[in-house]
Amino acid sequence: MKTTINEIDDKLVAEFIGELDTAAAIEVEKEMKPLYDNEDKDIVIDCTQLEYIASSGLRILLGILKKAKSHGHIVTLKGLNDDIKNVFKMTGFINLFNFE
Repeated sequence: MKTTINEIDDKLVAEFIGELDTAAAIEVEKEMKPLYDNEDKDIVIDCTQLEYIASSGLRILLGILKKAKSHGHIVTLKGLNDDIKNVFKMTGFINLFNFE
């Protein structure tokens, strides 16, 4: 699993590449610290190259969302493949996030 975070157009853009499974989640959560600490920018999470997400990955996204909302910011997910969209639908996460 590879992650990057960049500032683009006054937003923090995180890119997830690979499989966000339970084994990768611990490291990904550490790498996402700038998103948890963010107090002044909306967040975009690019999932175009995300191949799989486990419940531990959903927990990370939910944590980022809760923190961003507490500061009045939006989290947008983009590029979800059909399998990951189905996970979001089955878990109800489809109603929590903005999608691009």
